[in-house]
Amino acid sequence: MTKDARTGLNRRAFVAGTAAGLGGLAITIPRTAFAADYPERPITLVVMYSAGGGTDTIMRKLAEEMAAAKGWTVNVVNKPGAVGGIATNYVGAARPDGYTILGAANYNRFVRVMGHADFTPWEDWVTFKAANALASWSVRPDSPFQSLDDVIAAAQAEPGKITISTSGTGGVWHELALIMANLAGVELKYVPYKGGKPATLAGLQGEVDIAGGGLHEHIDLIRAGELRNLCQTSPDDIVLDDGTVLPSIATFIPEARPLLPVGATYNFIVRRDAPPEVLQELADAFVTAASSPGFQDMLKQKFFQSDIKVGEAADRESALMETMTVDIFNKNKDQIGADVKSAAELGMPSPEEFESWWPPQGYTPPPIKSQS
Repeated sequence: MTKDARTGLNRRAFVAGTAAGLGGLAITIPRTAFAADYPERPITLVVMYSAGGGTDTIMRKLAEEMAAAKGWTVNVVNKPGAVGGIATNYVGAARPDGYTILGAANYNRFVRVMGHADFTPWEDWVTFKAANALASWSVRPDSPFQSLDDVIAAAQAEPGKITISTSGTGGVWHELALIMANLAGVELKYVPYKGGKPATLAGLQGEVDIAGGGLHEHIDLIRAGELRNLCQTSPDDIVLDDGTVLPSIATFIPEARPLLPVGATYNFIVRRDAPPEVLQELADAFVTAASSPGFQDMLKQKFFQSDIKVGEAADRESALMETMTVDIFNKNKDQIGADVKSAAELGMPSPEEFESWWPPQGYTPPPIKSQS
């Protein structure tokens, strides 16, 4: 594996990344004057999942709000595959000048443990966090499963028979489905798709028994009566305006409550060796976009939760979440279907050891103001 001396990224997937299908969106607003020279040309935001899913929705809205606030041109393209590995290696191979940014989910914590890229997220990249999302399990209205209890009973009777879609093997909705199934004490069959939207459509079209994914990906279909929610990962039930109840998993499995809410996170990720003034300019623009009324309104409509983090706070959460992923993937290697790297191989602690481990020896916070 060829490894860049500065970033630790493998470049093998660069050719695969350029061959991957991509969709584009150019958002251009007349440029306003500002003191910094950056950016002098359009910025490319490379989204690691397919168009129409939660990550894509968040990234395109952030790009729109950033363009509106700063007068920049931001081109959004999609490069799905390898749980973000294709997009990661593509951005990693680009010049570290702030003009090619990774539109990511979940601090990009899956690619290293699954061997799709070789880097340390909180050392080789700078991450900006915008929001969280809840997980959701939904079924068609004609499904025999009226509640999560029905799924649990059926899965206990026939382990591994009930199918559930995920946004990709080793992705966040796969991880959360594993956690939820483990809490329920059942074994399911996980069917991977290239992103949240195709995973949702698989449930809608009857390709799988349960549509797994994010509540934001299911909510419009739930409101339209085309999907029926079995559970979501908020600590409490959610009641829609029409009285429809979206039950919390804790309603069925009280032991889950201390873990809630759990779900996905959404991030801009930039090479750490970009010029410090560029990183600061991006941090300022990102926080402005993530705080904008337009972005906040979209979050509320889709049941996302605003949670803006930059600087060391984002690095710390990135490391903590990767620690948890390494732990759950190693406990479920048979379900991941890949050579999962251990905590020892990655130089990671166990989740229980994290508080005493952070910050790891040699860690340096990113060169940006944490309260941008």
